[in-house]
Amino acid sequence: MISFDPTEEQQIARDAMHDFAESALRPVARECDEASSLPAALLDEVHQLGLCSTQLPAAYGGGDEPRSPITNALVLEELAWGDVSLALAAVAPAAFAFAVADYGTDEQKRALLPLFAGAKFHAAALAVIEAGPATDAALPRTLAEPKGAGFVLSGAKRFVPLADRASHFLVIARNNGGSDAFVVPRDAAGLTIGAPDAKLGLRALPTASLELERVELPASARLGGAAGCDVRRILDSARTAIAAALTGLARGVLEYAVPYAKEREAFGQAIAQKQAIAFRLADMHIETESMRWLTWKAASQLEQGRSVTRAAHHAHAYAAEQAMWISDEGVQVLGGHGFIREHPVEMWYRNARTLSVLEGTLGL
Repeated sequence: MISFDPTEEQQIARDAMHDFAESALRPVARECDEASSLPAALLDEVHQLGLCSTQLPAAYGGGDEPRSPITNALVLEELAWGDVSLALAAVAPAAFAFAVADYGTDEQKRALLPLFAGAKFHAAALAVIEAGPATDAALPRTLAEPKGAGFVLSGAKRFVPLADRASHFLVIARNNGGSDAFVVPRDAAGLTIGAPDAKLGLRALPTASLELERVELPASARLGGAAGCDVRRILDSARTAIAAALTGLARGVLEYAVPYAKEREAFGQAIAQKQAIAFRLADMHIETESMRWLTWKAASQLEQGRSVTRAAHHAHAYAAEQAMWISDEGVQVLGGHGFIREHPVEMWYRNARTLSVLEGTLGL
């Protein structure tokens, strides 16, 4: 029999993250969005929850708990319900750390993983997105060319999270007809980090472009060394994570719109009692549930070690489309109030629009 219920342990984690999101993220979300700022103290507070460090091997300072993509998807949904910009900022380094833990050589693990197991938040990020139409994240334009015993990277990445403070970037680049991931330190010669992006949404999440102009790297910078890594699976994990974040955002919109519609009256009647509004809210609920089931399916296949590319693509594509629709419907339910900053739905709409076109920023 298939069960769609979280385990007792997963429910405890889910409830704890919801309480944290409600008490720590939601109260500062608007302020961070308006100021386009990311409080370092808040990141340290989230880091203390152990979302990344507890799932790293004990040999490198971690808690040695088994990693569960399903549990991580549940947690990420709750954090994104609080505020998706702050949630992405908090968990973006985990995508880098988990990739190193899964595919890194012993040398890479010893050098990098302890950075994420300390008392303070440590920033690092995946660099996946590239400019231009019809780009394939698994076959990027950024090129890695052999040079001596190492490589030379040339290309550009866009919308890299935490680029203003990350110590390392995991750059996906084309190599010998396929693709590989390369650990690029912030101070690498030839790497230029652009000014912070001015974005429609996700304004509290700092992102910037990377320009790689013949960045020379040693062979040890290739994730996994001579064996390389499974770039496709790194991307599948990232797409599943974004689907979870979009689900949390959509649920936040729905849970705000329903009580508003019950309290707001027009012509002597709560607008929730009007058929057009009631049907709209019902459809929003159906789509939110559907987003969650697709995300859980992909996370489950990740956890079982199965091929997940198709499920991850379905979850990501569906969540991107429906979160945009749900957030737009939320604005419509609030009517004129949906466009003013007294209510958060306009911010959630902007965040959904921006996140729906991003990928490769997270990991489970």
